[in-house]
Amino acid sequence: MRSRYVVASGVLFGIMAAVQTLRALNQWPVLVADQAMPVWASWVAVAITGSFCAWAFRSRQK
Repeated sequence: MRSRYVVASGVLFGIMAAVQTLRALNQWPVLVADQAMPVWASWVAVAITGSFCAWAFRSRQK
């Protein structure tokens, strides 16, 4: 059961990192409560979600 959870969360974080990368590369606008989010925030999100993705898949192998 734990293995499926780890794989599912790793895949989810990988998808989130890919979408944030696409957003940053294409400079798609994002509004949160009528405030424009800067593109550099997507790069921070890529680093965080990519780290969680890698962590999930590495912890599966233990």
